[in-house]
Amino acid sequence: MMSLNLLPVFVVGLAGSVHCIGMCGGIVGALSAGAPRRTIPIVPANGTAVLALADSGVARVLAYNAGRIGSYMVAGALAAGLVNGAASLARIAAWQGFAYLLANFMLIALGLYLMDAWRGLAHVEQAGKMLWRRVQPLMRPLLPMDTLPKAFALGGLWGWVPCGMVYSVLLTALLSGSAAGGAAVMLVFGLGTLPMLLALGLAGTRLRAMLQQRRVRLACGLLVLAFGLLGIARYAGGLQHGWLDALCVGAA
Repeated sequence: MMSLNLLPVFVVGLAGSVHCIGMCGGIVGALSAGAPRRTIPIVPANGTAVLALADSGVARVLAYNAGRIGSYMVAGALAAGLVNGAASLARIAAWQGFAYLLANFMLIALGLYLMDAWRGLAHVEQAGKMLWRRVQPLMRPLLPMDTLPKAFALGGLWGWVPCGMVYSVLLTALLSGSAAGGAAVMLVFGLGTLPMLLALGLAGTRLRAMLQQRRVRLACGLLVLAFGLLGIARYAGGLQHGWLDALCVGAA
C-alpha cells in the first residue's frame, strides 16, 4: 500500500500561499474592496426599523476560493485517474519507494522556490501557458465580478493559471493512485491556501505587503524544505510512510 501523507500537503498550501499572493492577491483584494454594500432593513419586535449594512465582498471571496479549490480537485482527480496503472504499480516496492522519494524531492524544490533560492519550477509554469491560453478567453464574460456565480466561476477558471507550486502538488496527487485520492490531495492543498487568501481579502494591501517580505518567504520556504528533507531522512532510515498515518491517502 502506498501512502501519501496529507499533512505536508496542507503545510505546502499554507506556507506556499505567500506565493499565491502575487498571483491571486490582486483579484481577491478586488473582490472585497470593490464590492458594493447593500442596505438590509431589520425590524425588531418593537416595530422600530433598524438599518444594517451587509458587505457582499466577503461572500464573493468565499465563492471565488470555492471555485478555485474545486478546480484543483478536478485537476487532481484527472491527474490520478489518467494514470490507470498507478494502483497496480503501487504494489511494487520499487515504485513505492520512487514515488515517496519523488514527492519529497518536490517538497524540497517547492521550499527553494518559495525562498527564491532556485527558480526551477518557473519553467513548469512556462509549459502550462498553452493550457492557460485556452482558458483565458472564458473569463471575459465573467467581468465585472458582480455576482456570486461569477466569482465562483472565475475562481474555477483561475485555478488553471500556470503555477509551479500547484503543478508540483499535482504530481503528488498523481501518485495517490486513484481519482478520489488525487482529489483529496488537492482539496487539502487548497484548504491550506485558504486562510491566507481569506485574510488577504479582508485586510487588503497592508497584509499583502507584509507577507511579501523576504523574511516571510524565507521562513515559509524553510518550513516546506524541512518537510521534504525529513521525508527523505525517514526513507533512508527505512520508514517509507508519512508523519501521521491517520492523515494519509492510500492506494491499495
